[in-house]
Amino acid sequence: MTKKTIGVGGSTAAVELEKIVDMTQNVKPITIDEYQSRIQKAVLLMKEHSVEVMYLNAGTNLYYFTGTQWNPSERMVGSLLFDDGTLVYIVPKFEEGTFKKYSQVAADIYCWEEHESSYMLVNELLAKKNKSSVNIAIDESAAYFLVDGILKANPSCSIQTAQQITAGCRMQKSVNELAIIKQAKEITMVVQKATAKILRPGISVDEVVHFINEAHKKAGITSGSYFCIVLFSDDTQYPHGVAVPQTLKENDAVIVDTGCRLEGYLSDITRSYVYGTPSEEYETIWNLEKATQLAVFEAAKIGVTCGLVDNAARKILANAGLSSDYSLPGLPHRVGHGTGLDIHEYPYLVRGSEIQLLEGMVVSNEPMICIPGKFGIRHEDHFYMTKNGPEWFTVPMESIENPFGY
Repeated sequence: MTKKTIGVGGSTAAVELEKIVDMTQNVKPITIDEYQSRIQKAVLLMKEHSVEVMYLNAGTNLYYFTGTQWNPSERMVGSLLFDDGTLVYIVPKFEEGTFKKYSQVAADIYCWEEHESSYMLVNELLAKKNKSSVNIAIDESAAYFLVDGILKANPSCSIQTAQQITAGCRMQKSVNELAIIKQAKEITMVVQKATAKILRPGISVDEVVHFINEAHKKAGITSGSYFCIVLFSDDTQYPHGVAVPQTLKENDAVIVDTGCRLEGYLSDITRSYVYGTPSEEYETIWNLEKATQLAVFEAAKIGVTCGLVDNAARKILANAGLSSDYSLPGLPHRVGHGTGLDIHEYPYLVRGSEIQLLEGMVVSNEPMICIPGKFGIRHEDHFYMTKNGPEWFTVPMESIENPFGY
């Protein structure tokens, strides 16, 4: 009798959805006090980098510092933070009422009409604070037209990226941020386990993706999946998917990479296994992937640079006869990325990065191994840095026979 992977197949979507319960009941949102403390830290970093004004654009940076959820568009919506701690919002006049319903940190709102220049409004606000000829740090996620518009309206100012300030604050998560992220990951882990159980020969990627979305909703994430990548067979060699995905066959390799958003924070977990019985080669690489992921975890120490952590993974792969670089067969991308309000944010575990791991940092650990023409294997869990070293959010895969540790 063919040996089957434990926890893969044997159930249905209806049965597995019925088991899932709302897991969001005890989550505590970020408080106004925490938003205020973030602003205070940003002001300290502004002074450290000789920045007198910082512009935060609609998106995750504005949300991080002010609790204002607003998507970026062709209109300027954002805030100016001055080095004395003063915060002001810049909003289209017709959006003022809506903006007030979304903003959490109280501050004066300055508006511009559709026929007026938002950039000249910036000019007026700078002049009001005697900051007409200053160094402005611009949100690194802001579109170029905003940077260009601000500079043309304020030619006596100089422009630089705000990344050192924004990432300098966002990279180190608070206790509450870590708790939210942990819960998001636990939700996605429940979904991952349920997804493995519904697999059967002939199931399509679309059907699996739909189930994952509904399972996240059942667990209390009303928006469903934030993203979802499902790959079968040799499609698994392509890290971020293919144009025309295959349906599942007996003994196929499987990759499921998905996550959700909870109180703005994201989960991101990947599981690799076989529906049926793995080949000897697949089992060898699966175990190598597990060993490489462990080596990354063990290399992550307080004060160690992110670049050295990436190097630790490639050393294991090189010792196994794979590429020590970014070529194939081997690991074609960075070992990991930070996660928080954005699915990919600083710090990045990548060669050459001099960013040091510090308490509160959250990073993915996903040293994917790709074997051209055959398969790819990616174990992805995240860890966070404590003063004593790394701690897992989720338990890594146990074994190829029993990947979920039943």
